[in-house]
Amino acid sequence: MTPRIASIECFTAAYPVMGDFRFLAAKDGKRITRDTVIVRLTDDAGGVGWGQSVPSPTWSYETIQTVQTTLERHLAPAILGLPVDDTAAVWQAMNRVIAPAFSTGQPIAKAGIDLALFDLQGRRTGSCPASRWRQPDGGPVTLSWTIDVRSPDELEAAVARAEERGFRHFNVKIGRAAATDVAICQRLRALAPAAFIWADANGGYDEATALSVARSLADAGLAAFEQPLPANRLPGYRTLRQFGALPILMDEGVVSLADLQSFHQLELLDGVAMKVSRVGGLTEAVRMVEYLREHGLAFFASGLTDPDVAFAACLHLFSAYRLPHPAALNAPQFLGGTVLETPLRIEGDQAFPPEGPGLGVTVERREPS
Repeated sequence: MTPRIASIECFTAAYPVMGDFRFLAAKDGKRITRDTVIVRLTDDAGGVGWGQSVPSPTWSYETIQTVQTTLERHLAPAILGLPVDDTAAVWQAMNRVIAPAFSTGQPIAKAGIDLALFDLQGRRTGSCPASRWRQPDGGPVTLSWTIDVRSPDELEAAVARAEERGFRHFNVKIGRAAATDVAICQRLRALAPAAFIWADANGGYDEATALSVARSLADAGLAAFEQPLPANRLPGYRTLRQFGALPILMDEGVVSLADLQSFHQLELLDGVAMKVSRVGGLTEAVRMVEYLREHGLAFFASGLTDPDVAFAACLHLFSAYRLPHPAALNAPQFLGGTVLETPLRIEGDQAFPPEGPGLGVTVERREPS
C-alpha cells in the first residue's frame, strides 16, 4: 500500500547575511538575517522529506509571516492523508485552498511542500533527481558572482573579492540610474574581458530608458538583459525584443508554465532566468525548463539567495538539464551557516549537487551554524 502524508512540520531557519546586497540590506543600522521556512514532511510509514521556502518582500509579496501561516493553516491541512506518490493530487489540493490569481498563488510557500514531497518520493524509491527526470548526471554547476555596486569606482575591489573566491563570471544588478549602470557594466567588462556577464534590472527601468541601456550593454559585450521593465509592462517587452540589441529574459513575471507559454506566444521574451523557489518548486520548474529546451529559448538561472535545501534543489535541476551559463545562485556569496547534517560541497565557483536519493540532504538543526 502506498504511504500517505501523515504530518507536516514547519520551522524557521535564519541565516546570517554577509557583505552588502540591496535585497538583503541592513535596517536601522542592524544586520539582518535571511529568514526561511524549513518543511519536514513525514508519511505514515515513517519516511521523511525536507523542503524549504525562501520568502522575501523585496522580491515578491510573500513574507516569512505569510509563508508560515499559509503552510500551517492552509497547505498542510489540505494535503494530510494524500498518497505521497501523487504529486498532481497534492498540487490540486494546494491550489484549491490557495487559488491562483493571474498566476500561481503564493508559489514560494508552495515550493516548500513541493520540495519536501519530491525529496520523500526520491527517498522511497532510492532514486536521484537526474534519473527521475531521465537525464544523465550533469556534474557540478558553475556559479556567477553577483555585482551590486553604486559606482564604477567600487568594481575593482568587488572583482578582486570574486577572484579570491575562485569566481570567474558575473551577473550585475542594475536598474538604478541608467548612465551609472552603463558605466558599471563597461568598467566590469574591462576588468573581466573573458567573463560571461549579464545584467538584471529587476524591473527598474521604463521603456525608453531600457531601450537606451540595452544598446549600451550590447556594445559592452554583455550576454543578456534580464527583467528590464516591471513585470506587467508587457507591450514594452515586445518592443525591447523587436529592438534586438540583446536577448530579453523574464524573471519576476514568469511564475508558471502557463505564463511562459503565453509570453512566448506573444513574442515578449527570448528566455527565462529560472528561479526554482519563485515558480513553486521543482515540479513546475522542470516543465518550464523542458519547454525552454523544446522551443530553443534561452535558459539562464538565478535564485532568491536560496540556502541549503532550496539551493540543493536548484543544483539538481541545473546540473541534470545542463545549464549552459553560470548560475546566479548567490547564497555562498551572501549567507553564512547551514542547517544540514552534511554541508553542500562548493569549491570556488563549482557547486556540486548532493549525492543520494531524493534531494540528498538531511536537516540536522533548526538554526544555521
